[in-house]
Amino acid sequence: MQKKSLIFVTLAVVLLGAVVFGVGYLQFKGSAVDTRHELYLSSRYGYRQAADSVLSHIRHKAAFEWYAEHIDLERTFKPGHYVLEPSMSVIDIARMLKLGLQTPVRVAINNCKIPAHLARKLARQTDADSAAYMKVLTSKKLAAEVGFDSVTLFSMFIPDTYEFYWTVKPEEVVRRMKKEYDRFWTKERDALRQRSGLSRLEVMTLASIVYEETRKSDEMPRVAGVYINRLKKGIRLQADPTVKYAMQDFGLRRILYKHLKTPSPYNTYMNAGLPPSPIAMPSKTAINAVLNFERHDYIFFCARPTFDGYHNFARTLREHNANARAYARELNRRKIK
Repeated sequence: MQKKSLIFVTLAVVLLGAVVFGVGYLQFKGSAVDTRHELYLSSRYGYRQAADSVLSHIRHKAAFEWYAEHIDLERTFKPGHYVLEPSMSVIDIARMLKLGLQTPVRVAINNCKIPAHLARKLARQTDADSAAYMKVLTSKKLAAEVGFDSVTLFSMFIPDTYEFYWTVKPEEVVRRMKKEYDRFWTKERDALRQRSGLSRLEVMTLASIVYEETRKSDEMPRVAGVYINRLKKGIRLQADPTVKYAMQDFGLRRILYKHLKTPSPYNTYMNAGLPPSPIAMPSKTAINAVLNFERHDYIFFCARPTFDGYHNFARTLREHNANARAYARELNRRKIK
């Protein structure tokens, strides 16, 4: 009997050990996540805040805490954007945080009028705040490093969607954009640019005006052609969007005579030639429209009174004044001030 009891006890201990081992194995090596989750662990987080963010999405919390302590995660975890997948175990997750195996984020750079807008847009998509971005976007030293100055640096940003690590440093964003800028300016684009007689900065500046004048891609080359004609003839551009920029009033719906007197190097009613830098971040379509500007003899254009987003073009001031009066009448009828 004693022998049978000993065998029974031994089997029970072995079975209990197997159960404990199995439970432990599942806690450490089994799936720790029910569904896919994205974590954004800021560099401003302390370890406890980061760990709590992880724990809120996983099973086997005690196993994670134990293993995290085992690998000294508190001292070694890396901030970043991480994706928790159902296939991951506690060990996988802890090691991912320790090694900083981030998943890149897609950062959209577009539709900004001034550096402050760009700073806010970048801050919403990465870990750094807008103040940190403004510091680098206005840095004379960093601008000189990439071949610009603090006024023209904004012209270096080619609108697109780019992949970055979420914890990317603002200065690294600027250096990356310099590489993208150099990649954008191919030999073919530079050859087209020389046809216009404009520098790269001037192309970007004119493209920003074209972009603010019309969002109709099929009309952009014609609008660009008008401005090229005016530049070649020494006629002031008299572009309404430059007045809005000079006033820093981007919601202004109607440009009045008093607005044209706004003193600013960006006001093309008061100053000849192009402004010192872009008045917005132009789309690639607008940039290419300037490079492929339409050859014609139009000198003026005015928004259509139909408000369809297109413009009427004119060769003479008389034609243009007639177009402008028709548009003004419609503005008055619609009570647009």
